[in-house]
Amino acid sequence: MAGSNPNAKPMNLTLKVWRQPNRQTEGQMVDYQVKDISPDMSFLEMLDVLNEDLLHQGQDPVAFDHDCREGICGSCDLFINGRSHGPEKGTTTCQLHMRKFSDGDTITIEPWRANAFPVNKDLSVDRSAFDRIIQAGGYVSVNTGGAPDGNEIPIPKDIADRAFEAATCIGCGACVAACKNASAMLFVSAKVSQLALLPQGQVERQTRVENMVAQMDIEGFGACSNIGSCAAECPVGISLENIAILNREFLTAKAASNNLA
Repeated sequence: MAGSNPNAKPMNLTLKVWRQPNRQTEGQMVDYQVKDISPDMSFLEMLDVLNEDLLHQGQDPVAFDHDCREGICGSCDLFINGRSHGPEKGTTTCQLHMRKFSDGDTITIEPWRANAFPVNKDLSVDRSAFDRIIQAGGYVSVNTGGAPDGNEIPIPKDIADRAFEAATCIGCGACVAACKNASAMLFVSAKVSQLALLPQGQVERQTRVENMVAQMDIEGFGACSNIGSCAAECPVGISLENIAILNREFLTAKAASNNLA
C-alpha cells in the first residue's frame, strides 16, 4: 500500500455492525471479527475486507454508502462509536484511518439515525430529503447565452471568503446524525448563507429561505436547539454563524411577505 508504515502492526478487531435487510424490516446489531487489519487502511477499506470475508463465507455483504473516497462527495455516512464519521475531528469516514484504533478494539458501526433518513439497507440511508430541500430553493437565476466573464461582478474578498466557507458543505448529513433533534439547520443554513451573501443569489433571496425552511419541516427534520453538536461533528467545519444568518434571512423574508405562518 502506497505510503504505508512498514513497522505498523496489523490489528484484530471486533465490529458491531447494524444489519437491516430493508426499511420495512427491523434491524439488529451483529458481531463480526476482522483480522490482520493494517493501520494504514481507511475505514472503508476495512469494511471492504469484512465484505470479502462475508462473501467467501456465502453471506450477504454489509451495504454502505461511498463514492469518491476522498472526503469530497459526502456519500460516506457512518456513525462510528457514537460519533458522526468517527473519532477524528474534521474527517469524513472515508478519510478516517485505522491507526485511530487499537488492536483488540470493539467498534460499533451504525447508519445515520433520523426519521428523515430512512435506512435503505444495513448502513445505507436515503438522504434524498436533502435533494428536495435544494430543489425547493437552493439555486440561482441566470441569463441564457454565453458564459459571463469571471470578474464581471466584483465581490469583496471577505464576502467571497464567507460564501466559499458556506459552500464547502458536502451534504453528508453528519450534522443531522449528531443532533439530538435530528435538525438539518446547519445544512440548510450553509446553502442559504452561501447564496444570500453573493449578488447572484439576490433574485430568489426572499423566497429561497422560506421555501427551503418549509421543505425542511415537511421532510420531518427536528428543530434547532443551539447546542452546537452539528458544528462540532461537521467534517468540513461549517460554522454555527450560518444558522444565525438563516434565522435573520427567514425573519426578514417573513416580515417582507407579511406571511407569518
